[in-house]
This record gives sequence, structure tokens and C-alpha cells, in this order.
Amino acid sequence: MRSVLLYTAARFAIFLAAAAVLALLGARGLLLLALAVLVSGIVSYVLLSEQRDAMSSALVRGVKEQRRRLERARAKEDGGTP
Repeated sequence: MRSVLLYTAARFAIFLAAAAVLALLGARGLLLLALAVLVSGIVSYVLLSEQRDAMSSALVRGVKEQRRRLERARAKEDGGTP
């Protein structure tokens, strides 16, 4: 879960930095938001590839663990009925 929070915080920080730079360059309103989303998306795609991979691995592990728990609960439930 830590990797998910780290990745999200880094994406948000990159977005804020892009918005600040674009605001200094004169972008305002909807144009500012659209350009900040575009620029931060490109920058984070390049800079955060390792964090994105770590987050993806953490999410896959979490899903697998939840499936194992569900299967154990189903097996326990099925074993208790005649």
C-alpha cells in the first residue's frame, strides 16, 4: 500500500509543479488545467516508471491475497454443509 501512496503523491507533486510553471508562463483557467494534466502525464510516464511498476506489483499481490482468502472462506463454508 505504501507504493500506491508514494506513486499518487509523486503524480500530484508533478501536476502541481507543471501547473505552477505553466501559470508563470501565463496559462490561466481551463487551459492551465488541460496543459498541466498533459505535461504532468508525460513527465510522470517517464520519471515514475519504477514507482508505477512497484505499485502494480503491490496491487497484484493484494488481489491474489484477497482471492486466496475468498477461496479459503468458500472451502470452509462448503466443508461445513452436508
